[in-house]
Amino acid sequence: MLTAREDETLEQLLSMLERFVKERLIPNEHRVADEDAIPRDIIEEMRALGLFGLSTPVEFGGVGLNMSQEVQVAFVLGQTSPAFRSLIGTNNGIGSQGIILDGTEEQRRKYLPLLASGEIVGAFALTEPNAGSDASSLRTTARREGDVYVLNGTKRFITNAPEAGLFTVMARTNPDEKGAAGISAFLVEAGTPGLIIGPSDRKMGQKGTHTADVLFEDCRVPATQLLGGVEGQGFKTAMKVLDRGRLHIAAVCVGVAERLIRESLRYAMEREQFGKPIAEFQLIQAMLADSRMEAYAARCMVLDAARRRDEGQNISTEASCCKLFASEMVGRVADRAVQIFGGAGYIADYGIERFYRDVRLFRLYEGTSQIQQLVIARNMMREAS
Repeated sequence: MLTAREDETLEQLLSMLERFVKERLIPNEHRVADEDAIPRDIIEEMRALGLFGLSTPVEFGGVGLNMSQEVQVAFVLGQTSPAFRSLIGTNNGIGSQGIILDGTEEQRRKYLPLLASGEIVGAFALTEPNAGSDASSLRTTARREGDVYVLNGTKRFITNAPEAGLFTVMARTNPDEKGAAGISAFLVEAGTPGLIIGPSDRKMGQKGTHTADVLFEDCRVPATQLLGGVEGQGFKTAMKVLDRGRLHIAAVCVGVAERLIRESLRYAMEREQFGKPIAEFQLIQAMLADSRMEAYAARCMVLDAARRRDEGQNISTEASCCKLFASEMVGRVADRAVQIFGGAGYIADYGIERFYRDVRLFRLYEGTSQIQQLVIARNMMREAS
């Protein structure tokens, strides 16, 4: 439960973000899509507003939001192009949470202030060409040689890899252990010899958000960069990070859906056919109502799961429920938005088709919808046994 002072501070933050989204981010959506890059001046404004350190503890230079507060921020940031949120998202999520949760005190002091200020961008290197949904089958190796580990392998679809200054890398330290227990996590700085960034991927959507392969060729990393200083804990760290990340992505999906609903309603009330606004036709009203209902349900789910996490509950099932429902929901909302806009929804000038492409990714990363179903069902069976 927030105190009155904390509640007032959060309201001020949300109000500031709403103005920033409306006045600076939304007007630049088309530019980001056309140029496949976020303007440098906007990145600097995001740094000045503290957006790179929203979830970083205050003692390390961050804002220190809890999960309930963070998802409310995500609702607001989701109201614009996902590219803006994605740039800061790794610093607040998968790029920093492993350090916050399991890093040594020295690792926290060294990297968290840099991530919180946006001086460096974090990236999370788990997925590989042959290890996506089955992340525990990863093949990247980390061989101990005295005071260093030698990393070899390839990571794929790594968000913010071209911009990243620090990579949290999952690698197998125990070749005899083929499962999750043989995986460790390493903090690898950009520019380390043997770390190679491939060309940026050409994607269906989310222009302005860059992903790329990350290659390790005899990349020598000091043993002090082993996350938490303990081998064999990397996969457990990854799963804890993903639980929080899934909840955050679900909140972003809610924000995007609410933006699309607002745009659809406005257009339906302005667009006339057969002598009256199309919003007066019941089949249009049905699509608007279904979208509003589903977005509201997803918002309630996210807020409930976030509260449970702040209370210290294990929310593995709830996080997967939220991510599954919200990502599928926003896909349906985007599809209805195109339908309501009709031919205009298919034209780039209106921006609806861009969101239609952008939201498709939400059902894939941080665990596909099918992986969420497996997590939910397996947790149900485990709890019932």
